[in-house]
Amino acid sequence: MGNRTTTQKPPERQTEQTEQSQHLNTIFQTLKELPTSFRQSQCVVHRHEILICGGRYQRACYSYHTLKNEYMFICEYPSDIILDGYCVVKLEDNNNNNRNEITLLSFGGVYNHTSVMKYVSVWDNISKKLNKFNNYNKWTPFTDNQNNPIIIGKNNSYYWGVRAVIGGSNNHLLFITCRKNNISVFDLNTFQFIKYDILPTDYYIEYHCFVLKSKNGQGQEMMKINQQNYQMLLFYKNTGLSIEYNENDNTFQFHKLTVCDDFKSLIAYAYVCINDDILFFGGSNDKNVVSKSVYKYSIREKKWMIFENTLPSPLKDCTAILNKEDDHIYIIGGLDDKNKTISVHMRTKVCVWDVSQLVIIIHYWIRTLKIKLGWIDDFDKIVVMYSINEI
Repeated sequence: MGNRTTTQKPPERQTEQTEQSQHLNTIFQTLKELPTSFRQSQCVVHRHEILICGGRYQRACYSYHTLKNEYMFICEYPSDIILDGYCVVKLEDNNNNNRNEITLLSFGGVYNHTSVMKYVSVWDNISKKLNKFNNYNKWTPFTDNQNNPIIIGKNNSYYWGVRAVIGGSNNHLLFITCRKNNISVFDLNTFQFIKYDILPTDYYIEYHCFVLKSKNGQGQEMMKINQQNYQMLLFYKNTGLSIEYNENDNTFQFHKLTVCDDFKSLIAYAYVCINDDILFFGGSNDKNVVSKSVYKYSIREKKWMIFENTLPSPLKDCTAILNKEDDHIYIIGGLDDKNKTISVHMRTKVCVWDVSQLVIIIHYWIRTLKIKLGWIDDFDKIVVMYSINEI
């Protein structure tokens, strides 16, 4: 186990967007109100859909169509499943060439469960035909190849506020981080835990940030450091960790990361990993003061930043998810500063928070069109500012 220590530095404030603070209401576009209020919801992207898989004490599941700005009911979790601190991930099937079908895995929480859903878009007529003969678009028990039920995690209390990501050479490994500082690896091919380890943290972790470092600057694919090593990141209160896993010898290495002072007191925030950055929206502190701040952690530079732009209002227990189809971040539900569950659904452009990607696009245009300009830097700024204003 190796530790790298760094000098504590305050987050840099993004002064270049100060002039845009008056445009806050346009930075976050309000979408059609959620069909019901959600908090701590678990969401998965499927093409032009965002699948909202229940929430705390909320069993209903919906599909939100990003082009239609409409919701459609999918199903409910079975009545014997109570959702509180659970996790939903999308399973990757390298042998399935059907882009219209995905499989979701739901597990954990105080009232532990393990269920799967084979999902086909409810916006297509084919889903109605399939439902007559198969268990599509409904939650069913997770079973092995002999149809024996599988429960991931036997001790319910450890799985409250659980987080998980999918990785491995064949996308067959489920990495789970949960209370009592545990990290484990579950093999989805053999249906067995193959590794347990203890995280070097000062707190029991719950409802924390746990992400995969992208391999190519785009999306949430797990980064291979070499042919058998993978990297993840975890943040909770004053704990920041870079986690490296070697698939060949089934071992972990942990490296400590700096957490800025302003961020250490926050919990119950939404987070999303984009390119080499992690964005954090809202949250609340130890005194239950709800925040509307937006923070960014640069994985490459190991540096924190707090934005001048903020959420339109204080928010915690909300969910943030990236849709690469339209380059927007969607923020779903949560609690307001009156501790009331809300039905707000909004989105914001990725380029507002990751201007570097827009500059890359601009330079690509210039190279492609063979434009020769002596004021490229000013041109970059004009286009960036125009983009932000035109949300």
